[in-house]
Amino acid sequence: MHPLHLLAVACQAADLATVESQLAPGVVAVCDGGGLVSAPSEPVRGAAEVASLLLTLLAGTLLTRETVNGLPGLAARRADGTPLAVLVATGAPAEIGSLWIVLNPDKLRRWSLYS
Repeated sequence: MHPLHLLAVACQAADLATVESQLAPGVVAVCDGGGLVSAPSEPVRGAAEVASLLLTLLAGTLLTRETVNGLPGLAARRADGTPLAVLVATGAPAEIGSLWIVLNPDKLRRWSLYS
């Protein structure tokens, strides 16, 4: 099973240990809030820190696996379908090495037109 699928399941279950186990030890997450929503301004580094970030950002959302710009990703949506975040994952087949997390509502409005 792809680590992104396991990551989504673990995030939905708020299972910190399993989220962390899907991430490479040196994973880096970069967030784009566009200055419009709260988001880390610097890259978040390390499996424990990124796992905690993911559980905070994705709590209570519906996660779906998506292809984002040709790469494996996830879309996080409210119950009404409104997108809250789009994540792109890269790395080795067995673990996620980097995450790009778009939280900017202006960019997500365009995403909702195509998904």
